[in-house]
Amino acid sequence: MSDLESPLPPRRVIYRGLKIDLALQPVRLADGEIAEREVVVHRGAVALVPMVDADHVCLVTNHRHAVGETLLEVPAGTIDEGETPDQTAPRELAEETGFRAGKITFLRSWHVSPGVMSERMFLYLCEGLTPGPTDLQPDERLETRIVPWTEALAMVHDGRISDAKTMLAILLCDRRWNSHHRLRP
Repeated sequence: MSDLESPLPPRRVIYRGLKIDLALQPVRLADGEIAEREVVVHRGAVALVPMVDADHVCLVTNHRHAVGETLLEVPAGTIDEGETPDQTAPRELAEETGFRAGKITFLRSWHVSPGVMSERMFLYLCEGLTPGPTDLQPDERLETRIVPWTEALAMVHDGRISDAKTMLAILLCDRRWNSHHRLRP
């Protein structure tokens, strides 16, 4: 086996956090040399589009310390250790919005930032909602906001919604939701 075919050493975790780890990932360069790249290791997360009715979606305002802003977002949350995305979706929906869903449909998943992170986001459409109590984490300052679907779309297009997962979630759900529930103009 040549050096080009030899297996690379495993990732080396240099920091363990509550939701992320930071690792050094060996990579083989074009010239055959091995270098290390920083990788944020993340368990993954769910993003939820809770349709209150055929014309309204439940979003949350969420203060994001990393950017120093309060953003309007779809509810979302990290997959707990030992949990599947399908188990995380109803838990996060109830925790962040108080809603319980009669139907939760997995739509698709995507890599959040594959240049530096291992995180995969799983998108769910939540329908048949019934209200209940929230169960926010101590560091969460979320407030629900029921928004007309057309307004949510306008906010994606005019920049009032700047969170990428929310933008993608709303855009991915728009055609599906319209084709099942409303007539397009």
